[in-house]
Amino acid sequence: MIDFKSKLGKKAMRHLKKEYFIWLTTVDSSGTPQPRPVWFILEGDSILLYSQPSAFKLKHIVNNPNIALHFNTADPKGEEDLIIFKGIAKVDPKAKPVNKNRAYMRKYREGIKRLGSTPQKFTEGYSTAIRIKLTSLRGW
Repeated sequence: MIDFKSKLGKKAMRHLKKEYFIWLTTVDSSGTPQPRPVWFILEGDSILLYSQPSAFKLKHIVNNPNIALHFNTADPKGEEDLIIFKGIAKVDPKAKPVNKNRAYMRKYREGIKRLGSTPQKFTEGYSTAIRIKLTSLRGW
């Protein structure tokens, strides 16, 4: 369980609430880390993101649900605001679809529009929800 009341925990929570992207790192079948930026929301005590059903990250998660998440840092030297989570990811068939998830739409409606898509088309393309239970936090 992560202590979001600690100094680092509070900093991490601020990032979870304000950042637009988070880097998701999965591991492929050869054991090679595969980082990628993803859109996400904090939903309760977990991270929720959506994926295309044929994306490699889904295959990676099925084979090895252990993942890492981190944010970009605005610090040019990379010495501040380093937040790294570990977690367990799984497909969540009970999650609301993108266009029915108010928090997700509030955060990414304009991004979806900039992609030249609509909420309905995006929902059809990114139809697989991934829920991540955060298990640990490190950083400074």
